[in-house]
Amino acid sequence: MIEMESGGTSESPIEPKKGKSKTPRTPKESTLKQKSPAEFFAENKNIAGFDNPGKSLYTTVRELVENSLDSAESISELPFVEITIEEIGKSKFNTMIGLVDRDRVDAELYDDFETAKAREKRLAKEARTQEIQAKNAALGKKVKDQSAAKGMKGRGEASFYRVTCKDNGKGMPHEDIPNMFGRVLSGTKYGLKQTRGKFGLGAKMALIWSKMSTGLPIEISSSMKGQNYMTFCRLDIDIHRNVPHIHLHEKRDNNDRWHGAEIQVVIEGNWTTYRSKILHYMRQMAVITPYAQFLFRFISDTSDKNVTVKFARRTDVMPPVPLETKHHPSSVDLLLIKRLIAETSKQNLLQFLQHEFVNIGKAHAGRLIGEMGPEFSPKMAVKTLTDQQIVRVNQLFRQAKFDDPAGDCLSPAGEYNLRLGIIKELHPDMVATYSGSAQVFEGHPFIVEAGVSVGGKDVKHGLNIFRFANRIPLLFEQGADVVTRTALKRINWGSYKINQTQDKIGVFVSVVSTKIPFKGTGKEYIGDDITEIATAVKYAIQQCCIQLKSKILKKLHAREQQERKRNLSKYIPDATGAIYDVLKEMAQFQVSKKKRYEEEDAEMLEKVSERSITKDTLTEKLAQHVEKVDYEMALEYATQSGVSEEPREDIYIQALEVDHKFIDFQSPIFIFRFIS
Repeated sequence: MIEMESGGTSESPIEPKKGKSKTPRTPKESTLKQKSPAEFFAENKNIAGFDNPGKSLYTTVRELVENSLDSAESISELPFVEITIEEIGKSKFNTMIGLVDRDRVDAELYDDFETAKAREKRLAKEARTQEIQAKNAALGKKVKDQSAAKGMKGRGEASFYRVTCKDNGKGMPHEDIPNMFGRVLSGTKYGLKQTRGKFGLGAKMALIWSKMSTGLPIEISSSMKGQNYMTFCRLDIDIHRNVPHIHLHEKRDNNDRWHGAEIQVVIEGNWTTYRSKILHYMRQMAVITPYAQFLFRFISDTSDKNVTVKFARRTDVMPPVPLETKHHPSSVDLLLIKRLIAETSKQNLLQFLQHEFVNIGKAHAGRLIGEMGPEFSPKMAVKTLTDQQIVRVNQLFRQAKFDDPAGDCLSPAGEYNLRLGIIKELHPDMVATYSGSAQVFEGHPFIVEAGVSVGGKDVKHGLNIFRFANRIPLLFEQGADVVTRTALKRINWGSYKINQTQDKIGVFVSVVSTKIPFKGTGKEYIGDDITEIATAVKYAIQQCCIQLKSKILKKLHAREQQERKRNLSKYIPDATGAIYDVLKEMAQFQVSKKKRYEEEDAEMLEKVSERSITKDTLTEKLAQHVEKVDYEMALEYATQSGVSEEPREDIYIQALEVDHKFIDFQSPIFIFRFIS
């Protein structure tokens, strides 16, 4: 037995040191929690385009503008949208929220924090850099200036903006406004149709961002057509319960009989970094919607930072309103079939197949039911289908062949509007447009429209690509988009007499569909992996290029004619001088030698002797001959290849007043209007 200093034995208990216990902790029992949709999007705001303050300002403008356009188009009203961004200083913002400005007391709190270890590491790195620079200087090498050390930075000073969007659209019912703005995943755009929205969030996400960054509510003024009152509502959102928190909801007088909506929200943003993106978005929106008028204003305390841009309306021809359609059998899944069964008003299976899906007639539905098996019958109650039977229906939908859905539910911009928008905003030297017929991917119809322009105002040299999906501009993640890849890699621009690097080329491609196959969480680009869309995009651009090639060749031919005419005209003085000298000698020879010439020649030589034909006379006649030959060649070329478009002038016709009665006859390029 070994004795210890304390006189105890090895069997004596040794007290453990306090704080050093290695007993494993028992984990707390996890609690099942649930998140509301509003809370989910608040925590994952980047999904809806609210990655940072600058992107949030851009996305807020985009959502409000697109809602305004949808609202006006739904009642066939020519849209007029006013968008204002007002910069709010820190003092003004503090006043708005009732906070008193306070001077800084502890200055060290605002300095970049650096640990002792980090400081030691930084100083050692700076010393090594200085040593290397000293050696390079001794060897005569060029020495770069040492950049200032980068300290740790926080978020910096916040900037706040009041965003206001006013339109002349449909307006909103008084009782629906709180839920339309204060309840996430509630709205009127969830049917199967072409819609501008990407997530169905609209201004709701702007309200969530406002609550997160400023805590201020959103303000809505709205009135529907024919109402003698206007609704005013001030509200924010209960994030955890996904319900509106109403501050004020009342009816006010509407003496001006205004209809539409005005939405005002105060958010944190960054105008400096996203100024170009916002203005670029507004310009592209003006291209794809030339029937709309936009007034954009940025207001700052510093007057030289103010911006006012008006995008004028150039036509009153609007695309048709997109129609809601039914699902194509090849595009559905088990969950969707179950939902359709639960919501259908049809009683039996035959009626369900015939009325809930496109391209299934009565006879076709009967054949499908016969193929499903003996346990199925046309008269069986559709709501009695078991899960196994629904799986059988889904399997048959996947395997059977169905006609492609028609594209009559879609609303493309139209060649006329696309061409007019490009001319209005870019002022190109020449432009060509093409609108394809409806095609299908995964059971969803889509239409691709394209425009290609050459030259223009504020257009960079090389390819300038403008992408649109359901008539909204796509500005981000351009490199992976099907339009960019097609324009850069699949089009041989040289074969169309277009120089890809030196010419100012605008490529405009618009895709409309009941389902845009966006890639990525931000839904900012269309992937290059869908063969049907990639092929349609390439074909549409090529058709535009073929049109441009014809125009370019005409211009080249006209230029060659001008060059030939210039060269001929340049030699007229020398040619006439030489010819006149020869004629004078011949005239003298005739007088002295009495040589007989033909009657016409003798008459001409006599006129030369009498000086009724001079050198100036020959010059004038030769110039007339050059003009005549040039005109005859141009006329022959025009007869063979079509009348040339040059010279021409762009003419814009102002919209008629509403009390005029007229009939439109439309073509892709012109609108012929007969007024009665």
